[in-house]
Amino acid sequence: MIELFAENFLNLDSLLQVYPLLLQGLQLTVLLAVVTLPLSILWGLALAIACSFHNRVLNIFLIGYIDFVRAFPVVVLLVLIFYGLPLLGFKLSGFTAAVLAIALNNSGYFGEIFRAGIESIPMGQIEAGRSLGLRGRHVIALIILPQALRKALAPFASNSLELVKTTSIAALVALPELLRSARVAQEQTYNPTPLMAAAAIYVVLLWPFARWVAVLERRAQMQR
Repeated sequence: MIELFAENFLNLDSLLQVYPLLLQGLQLTVLLAVVTLPLSILWGLALAIACSFHNRVLNIFLIGYIDFVRAFPVVVLLVLIFYGLPLLGFKLSGFTAAVLAIALNNSGYFGEIFRAGIESIPMGQIEAGRSLGLRGRHVIALIILPQALRKALAPFASNSLELVKTTSIAALVALPELLRSARVAQEQTYNPTPLMAAAAIYVVLLWPFARWVAVLERRAQMQR
């Protein structure tokens, strides 16, 4: 039984045949994460800062946007961007479409994370900053944001971890990211070992980050 399992899921010969394909997929996965993560963070931070000005009309629009992109399936969003926009005259490459879909989706999550962090800052600190002669944008940049970002660190790190795994949706537009490359390798070898190898790569790369997230979450609970 063990030998049969190893032959099907831990076949070294199959892995040696296709490891260059897996490395290629890993490179694209890392590139997608490196591009989409900063975009999502900056977009979400801009949304949160805009909400902090408490303009009623603007906040209705911003909170509606945040709720919508969080609720809308990112897979469907990617399909709409890649296959729907060309019908309107906007043709995007698969990579650009994947980056845009992931960034749009995660900007909502980061926006809510940062907004909650900003809202947790007592009004007394804002009023103290104003009494020192600081303008609104300076109060936000020098007083509110440093504290808000520190309080939001645990959910921020957790969502960053999820974003990396979300890059696998790029397979829908034929981008050879890690999981798609593993499926192609599986078809070539008639063996699921490449999929197991891809899962192992995700675990090796993300497990230390996952442990760090757990530590941050425990610290946040202790500080409450």
